[in-house]
Amino acid sequence: MEVLAGIIAAATPLVYATAGETISEKSGVVNLSLDGSILLSAMVAFAAAFTTGNVLVGYAAGAAVSMAVAALIAFSSIELRLNQIAVGFVLFLLTRQLALFLGDSYVGEPGPKVPAWDIPLLSEIPVVGELLFQHNLSVYGSFVVVIASYLYIYKTRPGLDLQGIGERPEAAFARGIRVNRMRYVYTILGGALVGVAGAAVSLDQIAGWRENLTTNLGWIALAFVIFGGWHPLRVALACYLYRGLLYVAGEFQVEFPNWVQVLTQLPFLLMILMITVINTEWFKRLGDRFPRWRHFLASNAPAGSGKVFVRE
Repeated sequence: MEVLAGIIAAATPLVYATAGETISEKSGVVNLSLDGSILLSAMVAFAAAFTTGNVLVGYAAGAAVSMAVAALIAFSSIELRLNQIAVGFVLFLLTRQLALFLGDSYVGEPGPKVPAWDIPLLSEIPVVGELLFQHNLSVYGSFVVVIASYLYIYKTRPGLDLQGIGERPEAAFARGIRVNRMRYVYTILGGALVGVAGAAVSLDQIAGWRENLTTNLGWIALAFVIFGGWHPLRVALACYLYRGLLYVAGEFQVEFPNWVQVLTQLPFLLMILMITVINTEWFKRLGDRFPRWRHFLASNAPAGSGKVFVRE
């Protein structure tokens, strides 16, 4: 149980980042700046927490920075009608360099860390208590985000509207939904969760700041959103599976040190294999055989994702 609990805790930043990007892409906006945004948020969160001695301030600062980046992407797409992919990549480069430049004076500094907090009574439940309820508020928050995003998207009327502006924005507009306004809201909300992901790295996972602290975390998150079929539960499962595979690969490295280069790539190779499987016609037909699970098994991108909606 201790190993599984560690895997769940280690996946927390990825869970936040993928949840944020899932919400953003569900609305039709792709945030390609993810990797740079997470790095900048991690730096700002650590700097704010280090200066104030308060991790909550750090999380708020990290979220605010990433929200600003997400707002720039939404503005450039909606108002300026620029290519989201191009703008996102430019912002990735900008945020990455800003993080490295502004964070130089904080490298190696000791900082505050999110304290552990066992939930009373629940933490005493055999097996489940150790697995799920002996973490900290950052990990518990990731559970809430996954469950809440799933329920909101698939079980509420606003969630159906969110799916509509990502799938068929013209039809959603015809029903009276303010497509572009809602895209602003959901893109910025997604950006806030991406910022929390960065803060979770520098204030919980590592509790410090250094160059390349979150190397490739954003790119991995973008891949897992695709792997998870833009479904919050599948995306979260991908994050936990990835961290589990990393643990297994690490264990094998001890037994087979000459295979280190191969084993470190094992999680990515298995993910590629699984993405190939879930995109086969056989897997897609499972949705027809089990209608109640269709939205979970489906793996198609929102039809309007990455496309500008222009009111005629």
